[in-house]
Amino acid sequence: MNMKQWINDLRTSSVKRALPILSFPSIQLMNTTVRDLISSSEMQAHGMKLIAERTNSAAAVSMMDLSVEAEALGAPVKVCEDEVPALTGRVIETEDEARALVLPNIEDTRAGLYVEAIRKACELITDRPVFAGVIGPFSLAGRLLDVTEIMMLCYDEPDMVHVVLEKATEFLIRYIRAYRKTGAGGVMVAEPLAGLLSPALMEEFAAPYMKRIVDAVQDDEFIVIYHNCGGAVLRLIDPIVECGAAAYHFGNAIDMKAALEKMPADVVVMGNIDPVGQLTEGTPEGVYAATTALLEQCSAHSNFVISSGCDVPPRAKWENIDAFFRAVGDFYR
Repeated sequence: MNMKQWINDLRTSSVKRALPILSFPSIQLMNTTVRDLISSSEMQAHGMKLIAERTNSAAAVSMMDLSVEAEALGAPVKVCEDEVPALTGRVIETEDEARALVLPNIEDTRAGLYVEAIRKACELITDRPVFAGVIGPFSLAGRLLDVTEIMMLCYDEPDMVHVVLEKATEFLIRYIRAYRKTGAGGVMVAEPLAGLLSPALMEEFAAPYMKRIVDAVQDDEFIVIYHNCGGAVLRLIDPIVECGAAAYHFGNAIDMKAALEKMPADVVVMGNIDPVGQLTEGTPEGVYAATTALLEQCSAHSNFVISSGCDVPPRAKWENIDAFFRAVGDFYR
């Protein structure tokens, strides 16, 4: 599929389909657990297929599991039955440790299982593109150095941070290229930690590495969607756009209409229904109303595609997810 044409068609269409980051709630459709889901490529692919059959999404999107890359690079991970995996400790404390970090083969880690899941999903889902999900370079470096420590290290030990970012970027390029070989239409890169940076720090420590990834993997047949759910996104628009991604996805911490007014009109911008407050803890009536309201606020921008603000949690209510899609369908009808 020509994905550059696909994203352009998505932008110019007068009737748009939603594109939420929706994968983990497949555990409810399969009556299984998060632990089982992240351990089986077949289950992940089957779950994505079930969601594609149930919803009128513009694309099928895999899990936003931001632990898998850090785990591949040595980070300890805690896995629960029904929660997204979480890291429990840092990997790197000194510059010597950063320089000594060895990048593993993708197929020797859980990341390899995720690549295989996308390969199987591409065989099962043929009526829309399939997108893989990976973490962004600064967010991965933060998980290796500790998400609090990296903010101070940017000032105190910038060389060490750059060493880790170089390793993280190289690993992510290899990982995304493995996804590309599966037949996926692209990848959604989650860079939430960069959304806490100042513009100057974004320019030095995040945007250049993200741009390097985009330049290395994106072409007509494979695109990058950049996701950032940080609260400082509105003052980081310029360096974010300089990354060159084909589309941008923002979280519910920001005003979506304000973001659209700052973004280029010829670039698709996605977001930002609250995945916790609405899709997980809300009611169908509340989700329908919030979705309709956001569409009314933002649909004057032809480059707007409605989505969840971030990854939809595993236990989000399916009646709420259904109400979200129903509201989108009713609005465009």
